[in-house]
Amino acid sequence: MSKLVIVGTVAFDAIETPFGKTDKILGGAATFIGLAASQFNTDAALVSVVGGDFPQSYLDMLKGKDLNIEGVEVVPDGKTFFWSGKYHHDMNSRDTLVTELNTLADFDPVVPADYRDARVVMLGNLHPNIQLGVIEQMEQKPELIVLDTMNFWMDNSWDELLNVIKKIDVITINDEEARQLTGEYSLVTAAKKIREMGPKYVVIKKGEHGALLFDESEIFYAPALPLEEVFDPTGAGDTFAGGFSGYLSQVENINFETMKQAIIYGSCLASFCVEKFGTRRMEDLSKAEVHQRLMQFKQLTQFEIEID
Repeated sequence: MSKLVIVGTVAFDAIETPFGKTDKILGGAATFIGLAASQFNTDAALVSVVGGDFPQSYLDMLKGKDLNIEGVEVVPDGKTFFWSGKYHHDMNSRDTLVTELNTLADFDPVVPADYRDARVVMLGNLHPNIQLGVIEQMEQKPELIVLDTMNFWMDNSWDELLNVIKKIDVITINDEEARQLTGEYSLVTAAKKIREMGPKYVVIKKGEHGALLFDESEIFYAPALPLEEVFDPTGAGDTFAGGFSGYLSQVENINFETMKQAIIYGSCLASFCVEKFGTRRMEDLSKAEVHQRLMQFKQLTQFEIEID
């Protein structure tokens, strides 16, 4: 079984949307990525840090999904990373109300020894130096290194971000971030410029409008599934990344064609994530439900046309 290393936050979130609000619930990039990746035949390990306030029941749930948590450091006298946000009525924009780094402020990731030969590494949204530190721990270059980042690091750690981008194979960012990273409005031009920075593949997420995949000469577009209700978009991008990297970690060949499949899986899993607050939907998601929704994606995009 192929190995997948997932690096990111395991955290608490408190969320308010037009549909309701929560107190502290389970969140974090690595959590969402891991739950999505658990849908695949892969040996996935989480690398993160939590405080002594983090419930054992959450760790047990992650273990119950066959996720290796040896790399999740528990700081007994520390507090877990906490984020609170409020979404606007369009559900595409939000205000951050509280960010408490807590144990994340001094996070020095340690990849478990048995996973330093992993085939795929998924670098969740963290400081670029932390992401680089994980790459440097790998005993051999992984077949695929996927990086997620955001505008905060572009604003505050530009040089460090460019340094880590040189060393990866795939970057996943949203359309706004792609434009900020390159100064280009056209996403086609932006993807070309990003590829010149190092990555062979560029994935640009467009939220409810789907995702784009670019390589040197080809472009693929996958729509997002139209949903009747969206309760909470938190973690949807991370869930997409987990579906994308989880699928690729267990296929025989990693190339543009299998990445197209991975984009669809990522979009499919993200469509479940938004149906309930936090991780709740992903925790009880069955493979039968995933299969049924993949069929919906197929029907959404398949058509017959006669071209003279």
